[in-house]
Amino acid sequence: MLLTTLLALPFIGSLFAAVLPTRARNAGALLAGAIAVTCTGLTISALSGLVHAQGVGVLREQVDWIPAVGLSLGLRMDGLSWLFCLLIYGIGALVALYARYYLSPRDPVPRFYAFMLAFMGSMAGVVMAGNLVVLAFFWELTSLFSFLLIGYWYHRKDARCGARNALLVTGTGGLCLLAGLLLMGHIVGSYDMDAVLAAGDKLRAHPLYLTMLVLVLLGALTKSAQFPFHFWLPQAMAAPTPVSAYLHSATLVKAGVFLLARFWPVLSGTDAWFWIVGGAGLATLLVGAWAALFQNDLKGLLAYSTISHLGLITLLFGLNSNTAALAAVFHILNHATFKASLFMAAGIVDHESGTRDIRRLSGLWRLMPITASLAIVASAAMAGVPLLNGFLSKEMFFAETTFVTTTPWLQWLLPAAATFAGALSVAYALRFVFDVFFGPAKALDAPRPPHEPVRWMRLPIELLVLACLVVGVAPQSSIGRILDVAAQPVLGGEVPDYSLAIWHGFNLPLAMSLAAFIGGTVIYLMRPWLARGGPDHVPLFGRLSGQNALHWLLVALAHAARNTRLLLDTHRLQPQLRWLLGAALIGGTIAMATYLPADTARATLPVDPAFATLWIIGGVCAIGTAWAARRRRLASLTLSGGTGLCCCLTFVWCSAPDLALTQLTVEIATTVLLLLALRWLPRPPARPIDMNAGRQLRRLRDLVLALGFGAGLSALAWWTMTRPLEHSVSDFYLKNSKDEAGGANVVNVMLVDFRGFDTFGEAVVLAIVALTVYALLRRFRPARAALALPAQQRREPHAMTDLVNPRHVHDTAVGYLTIPAVLVRLLLPLAATVSAWLFLRGHNAPGGGFVAALVLAIALLLQYLVSGTQWVDARVGLRPRRWMAVGMLLLLATGAGAWVWGHPFLTSHTVHLPWPGADGTHLPSAFFFDLGVFAVVVGTTLLMLTSVAHQSVRAHRAAARTGDEEKPLARARATEDAADAAGAR
Repeated sequence: MLLTTLLALPFIGSLFAAVLPTRARNAGALLAGAIAVTCTGLTISALSGLVHAQGVGVLREQVDWIPAVGLSLGLRMDGLSWLFCLLIYGIGALVALYARYYLSPRDPVPRFYAFMLAFMGSMAGVVMAGNLVVLAFFWELTSLFSFLLIGYWYHRKDARCGARNALLVTGTGGLCLLAGLLLMGHIVGSYDMDAVLAAGDKLRAHPLYLTMLVLVLLGALTKSAQFPFHFWLPQAMAAPTPVSAYLHSATLVKAGVFLLARFWPVLSGTDAWFWIVGGAGLATLLVGAWAALFQNDLKGLLAYSTISHLGLITLLFGLNSNTAALAAVFHILNHATFKASLFMAAGIVDHESGTRDIRRLSGLWRLMPITASLAIVASAAMAGVPLLNGFLSKEMFFAETTFVTTTPWLQWLLPAAATFAGALSVAYALRFVFDVFFGPAKALDAPRPPHEPVRWMRLPIELLVLACLVVGVAPQSSIGRILDVAAQPVLGGEVPDYSLAIWHGFNLPLAMSLAAFIGGTVIYLMRPWLARGGPDHVPLFGRLSGQNALHWLLVALAHAARNTRLLLDTHRLQPQLRWLLGAALIGGTIAMATYLPADTARATLPVDPAFATLWIIGGVCAIGTAWAARRRRLASLTLSGGTGLCCCLTFVWCSAPDLALTQLTVEIATTVLLLLALRWLPRPPARPIDMNAGRQLRRLRDLVLALGFGAGLSALAWWTMTRPLEHSVSDFYLKNSKDEAGGANVVNVMLVDFRGFDTFGEAVVLAIVALTVYALLRRFRPARAALALPAQQRREPHAMTDLVNPRHVHDTAVGYLTIPAVLVRLLLPLAATVSAWLFLRGHNAPGGGFVAALVLAIALLLQYLVSGTQWVDARVGLRPRRWMAVGMLLLLATGAGAWVWGHPFLTSHTVHLPWPGADGTHLPSAFFFDLGVFAVVVGTTLLMLTSVAHQSVRAHRAAARTGDEEKPLARARATEDAADAAGAR
């Protein structure tokens, strides 16, 4: 359970952090730090299980989800995953300590730690994913939680824009990655990571290789901010510095290069990989380094330098060389250490001086000598100075560019470009050091007098800088074994010969390093002359900006969507339904004609006159519903209920009592909903409408469409019911319902056991719809036609009966509805008893959670009908959203509870209790699942219908206060808003 613990601990901690008091800074930091340190210790302990005499092994754990279709929560740790887990948890612990002193007491600090821990768990899920589906799931979670972290200071516009752009770019790349992973699993024939990593030849030889490669690389390149998707990373610097130090040095942006490393054994080695990955890496390396030189914001400089180093890593992976891939893994580790320390140092400068503008920060050495020393060492590591870790991986990078065998022009271009990029890294490192810490003491004019931070805030930087020094001075003894462990899975288990010695003699890579140091110094001295275009001007790029391109694309898409909507959309419901039903009719007809097998039909029974009479009545009700719909809406609604009653009796006739009960209760709830909705319809015409030729043609078209759709559904039902029984799945459920699920009611057993996952999804959809209705109606205002009631109707409504009064909908056929309030209130306990009876017997007899929930919901709605919303809310105290929440938790807990005993999600079990009675009680786990369905249906039904009812009351009162039915709508809305505000106070 080691891997499961490593994955679950951050998410559990996130939940605890989310419920901490807003000002509990110490508790949040202690919780996050303790979890990160614990996970770091567990990761280190896992090394002994990975390394053995034969090399580096793999740790695996699996929690079955839907094993029948190959879906499971598979976790897998090899050397590469181990290294990334060490970075995720180790640097996460340091950032948790640093954030405790960086964030203001006015910030909601526990929320920061909740987001951070959730992101930490998501990153761990990415690197430990045991199958492609799990990888895609956690990949999207990293985009979501990074969006929340980048936008942590949501009161700032730049933070909101940066978070939105990061989510847009990385989320779009994630969708491409999902498509690529699905293609990869389809080609391999399995989504298991071990199977995929063993199918390199099969993937590279497949005709869909290039398509799959492009999709996977789009996910990796967008996440790691590679050209041309690099623009989102500098904008994300609006996040707090702890976020930048964690996401943009060691975790989020490393997810893309992790993906390149993970699939390097199976996707590399082709020309397409070389040109796409290598080309993107080379462009990013140069663009990021050049842009970093001209940034005046400390974090902006570090952001572009991060882009450049990510390009270096990507270029190394793109060279199709084992030694280059090993150098890329090495630089991933080195870059995480020195870049995280630099971000934290920049954060200290900003925190203690009040500004990150380099032009205002010179001379800090004299005011912050310890922080300056740490930043200088980290900057030197970034520039590749000898005796620091960055020098070693930079030398390996230079060497690999000289060994590439390709076209002649590229053989000299790659070393030249690498040397130029190295010179630029020296130049922007010199700018970070000399323009901030040396020179005249401009920092004295900063918003706050700069000074050293508290000791504990500086400790994370000291530890990271110490790691840079130790690796740089004694690389083989300090990092050699770790590098072997991490590189073996990338290289297929065979690590080439390489040396981490500090001195290799005078060779070409050393000459390139010397040229980079000299060239970087010259470029730094020339920078004021190069930057003559202004503070925000980057030479050679001018106004070219990826952000501007994204903005133009979004505007173009918005205009295209608007034009498409204007072309296809309409303010009337009927044309939309016409297009929808027409498309469904055409598609269904083609599918039925193409795919339905022509089996021999079973012999049919003779037509029963009683059954035929029943459906003659149902047909008359349906025709009457359409005929009366325009002038007598209440009568039309009553007739539609007659059609529903005929359906209910049909189910009884066909020995389907469960369906009959469901139909009856749904019909009642739907009727109440439509009664409430009648109020919002426009007034019917005062006189008959002239049936001109155009209107007659439209009605004829609607009639043909309705008849065609009904005929299609009838044909499909006829085909289904007349097929031979041996082709049906009914036998399976009939034979296994009692033995496998412990229930005699096959319908209920199917819903809560055999097809429980479908029911779970439907419950989620139902809850989403109810919450959407509630959210839309909270601030909804009716149109003027609904507010402008006749003067005699302007009175306070006492109950929902008033609101469905046919006179309120301008229908004079029926008078007030009258239901004795006392009898309805006495009916509530009886209905609750019937509901409980239906629920308890549902597993073995007609009933179940869904029907029982509707019975109880209808009984409660009757209380609203006769007593009004205020009385019921005050006396009964219903909380529909709590019902929904409890129900969803029950559904999830019942399904996930099977994991405790090592079974797949939603596996049902039956407990035999010795009481009551001699035979005892058989209690299936599906009982609690059905209880969750019951709670969700009660909550959603009440939430939707009472939301409409409350709006009707508000509209009625607003109309009563307007005084004159022709007064502007704005006055009615203002009156209602004022009442809401007063009620809130």
